[in-house]
Amino acid sequence: MPNFVGLDWGGAGHAVCVVDDGGRIVARLETRHDAAGLADLLARLGRIAPAGELPVAIERPSGLLVDTLAAAGHPIVPIHPNVVKACRPRYRSAGKSDPGDAYMLADILRTDGHRFHPLAPLSDEIRALRALVRGRDDLVVQRVAMANQLRALLQGFWPGAAAVFADIDSAIALAFIRRYPTPHSARRLGEARMAAFLAQNAYCNRRSPAELLARLKAAPAGQTGEAETEANGQLACALAELLRNLLSQIANITGRIEHAIAQLPDGRIVMSFPRAGRVCAAQILAELGNVRERFQTHDQLAAEAGVTPITRQSGKHRSVVFRWACNKRLRNAITGFADNSRHASQWASAIYQNARTRGCRHAHAIRILARAWIRVLWAAWTQKTTYDPTKHNAAKQIPI
Repeated sequence: MPNFVGLDWGGAGHAVCVVDDGGRIVARLETRHDAAGLADLLARLGRIAPAGELPVAIERPSGLLVDTLAAAGHPIVPIHPNVVKACRPRYRSAGKSDPGDAYMLADILRTDGHRFHPLAPLSDEIRALRALVRGRDDLVVQRVAMANQLRALLQGFWPGAAAVFADIDSAIALAFIRRYPTPHSARRLGEARMAAFLAQNAYCNRRSPAELLARLKAAPAGQTGEAETEANGQLACALAELLRNLLSQIANITGRIEHAIAQLPDGRIVMSFPRAGRVCAAQILAELGNVRERFQTHDQLAAEAGVTPITRQSGKHRSVVFRWACNKRLRNAITGFADNSRHASQWASAIYQNARTRGCRHAHAIRILARAWIRVLWAAWTQKTTYDPTKHNAAKQIPI
């Protein structure tokens, strides 16, 4: 009889439950998250059935544990936590516990396994690209948060330093804050000193020293005492230094991403689309992957990217709502590409303008355009061919 495994992921240990085809518990296991524990888990599962005949249901579809089980030959079936939450009323007697959740996962796999697809292994290059892209995105979020923290700090004791340059996290703005962290340190700053500072830091000369000084002096003066001002200046220097290092690391990772995406055949496919760029193309490919069987139709890809709404209908009631459950990283990448593409493709611009004419807001119109692009992207990706506007029939119908 076939067996099914449910695994509830934990920090230091994991709960495992094995059930047979009739739902009877074959084994309950507790394993530690270390080398000996994982080896013992594989050995005990191997005594129940061969690895290839023992699928494992798990909520978290990545990590060392998943890699270990997949390397041993176990089919990994990821089940979204929302599905587990929706099924919980069927297992009220099991309660909420790690062994109970492991049993739930195993039994859901037994009864509804045909609804889920086993995890398809990605190539090592795609996994490396995904790690770089996701890591960069997380660092960018930290950069924005840290820049907002620095701006809020300066607004409290020296608003002028935040108003001199347009972007608080630009290299020249951070250099200015490190050089002049308090109003007292900038009391003798004139046009000549400002010009020397700008030249020393390779400023682009978008604004003259006189204009920058005028911005500095036009800002309201801080009302903090001398001791508090010095303390805030030290904090501003610390944040500026952290931001400078963070920007440097983001730039290094960006360079590696741009090199990696250019070396991948699928990367060249995504980059062939108008205004896809390298970083945006890498963001798309990192979530798209290289397993063509994952998305059988472009509708499945559109749903995964969250650019199609959900229709609910019962009797005479019908509602169309925003799709919240999706791969948000893929949605951000696809909509970002779509927004850029309308500046280089007349077909994309026409779809966007038509949506705006119908009364759609900008974000809605961009999702409509992204849905249109996904049809083309899916076709190019599945056929392993680059985008050619001369073969895009819809684009050729747009008058030039």
